[in-house]
Amino acid sequence: MDETLAGFTRFEFDDGRWTRPVYRIGTGPAVIVIHEIPGLHPSVLAFARDVAAEGMTVFCPSLFGQPGKPVSDLYIAGAIARLLCMRHQFNAWAGGRSSPIVDWLRALARQAHAECGGKGVGAVGMCFTGGFALAMMTEPSVVAPVLAEPSLPVGRKGAARLDCSPAELAVAKARMQAEDLSMLALRFEDDKLSPCARLDTLKRELGERLEVHQLPDATARRGTGKAPHSVLTIHLDRDDPDGPTMKVRDRVLAFFKERTGA
Repeated sequence: MDETLAGFTRFEFDDGRWTRPVYRIGTGPAVIVIHEIPGLHPSVLAFARDVAAEGMTVFCPSLFGQPGKPVSDLYIAGAIARLLCMRHQFNAWAGGRSSPIVDWLRALARQAHAECGGKGVGAVGMCFTGGFALAMMTEPSVVAPVLAEPSLPVGRKGAARLDCSPAELAVAKARMQAEDLSMLALRFEDDKLSPCARLDTLKRELGERLEVHQLPDATARRGTGKAPHSVLTIHLDRDDPDGPTMKVRDRVLAFFKERTGA
């Protein structure tokens, strides 16, 4: 097995429509870590290990890309090209509806909760999948949603829109009120891929149930060759344990522990 996947076990999860590999690590209540573009790369796996170290079982589905492969500009470009051809699974352009693959993620959450117990399941989406955890809340087991730099729908016209349906949003709002739940949303302040207007929409819809963390670009890990974007992965500054990005990571870990009962 590739060293980047050391400690993870792989299984195939079939919801009756699609089958995808899932990489699992840790013990305790379940958290689903949904990777960003270009795939389940080493920095996503490192974050998954952070969650597992806090006493939770992490499920890392591989939705596209090659698990364990490092990020490169060529890899990113290839992943985007493939995603644009997977419109039956991913909704990249239109707001007001979720991606069909979210159904598969809901089914995974149900199985993970049945296997791991606890108060419920945590879920974090990143970048392209950043909004998925909101739509996943129609699954009753999902109790700790985190939206990391939500980037769909793409394009200026969709900057303030969400990649979930009005019905899905209504369920999430009702559950937050009835079950005293909340949501975290993360982004860098000048991130053009995850517009501020989208978080404004979330604030308007969710009110005090939404906890927002917007980080100055200067706090991002340097030397990546990319504009600050990936709060929990590529631009997480692990060299500064007491720095702003690590504090946000720690808040996410604490949120998962509290809500899942780890």
